[in-house]
Amino acid sequence: MRIFAAALSTETNTFAPWPTGARGFVEIAPDDDSGNPDAQIIQGLQKRAAEDGHEFVAGLIASAEPSGPTLQSVYEGYRDRILADFRKQGPFDIALLILHGAMVSTACDDCEGDLISHLRRIGGPELAIGVELDPHCHLTETMVANADAIVLMKEYPHSDFIPRSEELYDICVRRKAGLVAPVSAVFDCCMVGFYPTTAEPMSGLLGYIREEEKRPGILSISFVHGFPWGDSPEAGSKVLVIADGDRELARAAAERIGRVIYARREAFVPRMPDIATALDLCASAQGRVVLADTADNAGGGAPSDNVSLLRAMLGRSLRDAAFGCVWDPQAVAICMEAGVGATFELRLGGKGGAASGDPLDVEITVRAIAERHDQQGLGDSRAPMGASVWIETDGIDIVVNSIRTQTFSPEAFTGLGIDLSSKRLIVVKSTQHFRSHFAPLADEVILVATPGTLQMDFAMLPYRKKRNLEYFPRTNDPLGYSIAAPKAGEGS
Repeated sequence: MRIFAAALSTETNTFAPWPTGARGFVEIAPDDDSGNPDAQIIQGLQKRAAEDGHEFVAGLIASAEPSGPTLQSVYEGYRDRILADFRKQGPFDIALLILHGAMVSTACDDCEGDLISHLRRIGGPELAIGVELDPHCHLTETMVANADAIVLMKEYPHSDFIPRSEELYDICVRRKAGLVAPVSAVFDCCMVGFYPTTAEPMSGLLGYIREEEKRPGILSISFVHGFPWGDSPEAGSKVLVIADGDRELARAAAERIGRVIYARREAFVPRMPDIATALDLCASAQGRVVLADTADNAGGGAPSDNVSLLRAMLGRSLRDAAFGCVWDPQAVAICMEAGVGATFELRLGGKGGAASGDPLDVEITVRAIAERHDQQGLGDSRAPMGASVWIETDGIDIVVNSIRTQTFSPEAFTGLGIDLSSKRLIVVKSTQHFRSHFAPLADEVILVATPGTLQMDFAMLPYRKKRNLEYFPRTNDPLGYSIAAPKAGEGS
């Protein structure tokens, strides 16, 4: 068999203050060894294909940090390059697309569905199309109708992107060999929410989903978390089931699982302390505390330059603390010009837009400079941070970076020389992905309801395009059968 693979991904926060242009995307060669997650997936697929005796062709690999809508011309340029590669190097038996699922352009609410449908028209009905998506996607009818198989990462943090790509590969190879006939069904849970899989109730529900996936005739089950901050017509939480030739089996399984998740909807409502309450909790906590600045997370499209939490920490004269990472290229340039050891007044943060809040004027000392800083990202991937500096003020060590990214791992601090073992308080600009690497350091982890773009009062999100506005928590029981919903493991 001949297999084609390409990757195009960005997560669009339609409430973010600026668009995503060509400069926001980074193109990666298929053999790139920098630790880019999409490149790792493509390389893994290529290895599997070689082991199985199939010919493999890698096309474009491009991604951008989450931000506002992608310029239509930029999206179309990347889409057309993928399609041109497919035409030029074809014909192919299988096409595997590594996408995000929540990419919105200035003229298209469903970029992934548009790309998949174009590929289907070129490849025809015999082409086996497989798509891997992030669980924070908008799963659309167009995507499902035009792909043979869509598989989502199950974990959040997304540590399982390699296993899910292998699952997708297996389904598509077996489909093309005539061994399975994948058919899909989707159940709309009528929910908008936040579903970390490291704790209940989602950790238990994920175990339930894995057990349901073992039922005869089921090929794959995915829970679509949805991306709350993407105003798209089909935004929301859903269940996707792929069965072998039995659409009714897929439909019944999707509804059964969806109803189990729906019955737990109240348990998913985020209940986070505000800044003042979180700092009170820190004062009484035993051991090291990791605070998550959840709303100013670059990984969800926020600027990552809101310093409200840092201002409150300074107001309480906290010491033995580390704070990162503040995206402020201008501040980085000023500090690099001044040099290590320089002490001066610096205006930090508050530059990206209304959600960035006010800047902080503070006397700082430059402790370290890195021309090219990075950190461990998801899994074994690397997340570039660009030119970065360690500055210190009043006992708080701060990382300021020039490539916008969330704080994934302690390397964001230690790579600049900050000793976290001496810190009682570590603040990270991240919502959930930080847990993989920071939880082992923490005696307590506290998610903080901070000012910023990623607000978690889901009932009040200013949707204009979302088709169904009767969703939980805006409506208490939009499906109208919560009493009858089965518990995990019940029903058939």
